[in-house]
Amino acid sequence: MTAEDHVVFVVDDDARIREALVDMLESYGIRAITFGSAGEYARAAKPEMTACLVLDVELPDINGLDFQTQIANAGHPPIVFITGHGSIPASVRAIRHGAVDFLTKPFSDADLMAAIRTALARDREERAARDELGALRRRHADLTPREREVLPLVISGLLNKQAAAELGISEVTLQMHRRNVMQKMDAASLADLVRMAEKLEIPLSGSRRAGGP
Repeated sequence: MTAEDHVVFVVDDDARIREALVDMLESYGIRAITFGSAGEYARAAKPEMTACLVLDVELPDINGLDFQTQIANAGHPPIVFITGHGSIPASVRAIRHGAVDFLTKPFSDADLMAAIRTALARDREERAARDELGALRRRHADLTPREREVLPLVISGLLNKQAAAELGISEVTLQMHRRNVMQKMDAASLADLVRMAEKLEIPLSGSRRAGGP
């Protein structure tokens, strides 16, 4: 991990805290971008890279916990809360809604860095998973309509003969479509194709779900 491939966003209305956090993060080789309010952070253009958000609870424009809820579906980076007035209910709420940690000031550099590293690692994993899913969706979109019909039959474990019968096509034609599906989806095996289908939330064929042959 290098300073060029990740960033930490710091949202705190206390300029002294922001400056101290920037100095601390830079001493660890981590780039930081600071904001004095949630609104300032929300409006800013942000670099598209692995990130985490160090967020104060008491902000001038909105409570940090409420802001966490507000941006829940906006693809925000993992959050590390910092606060001078922590409480158990607040920390429980933050963690239940996905925060990595909830630190009460004064906290140690070691505790904050451990939380930030965990948040960056989580964001890196989540970005990789989103990229993988996007690639799978593009491959699936490249299938022909008939190949998209064949796919759920294949992952349901039907024999070629059974799948062909369901579609009213010959077994030879079914085998051709099955081969095309494997190639276009870049699946090395049936098990690999099944895992891809699960990530794409493609259901099994109707007859197999209903307990058919």
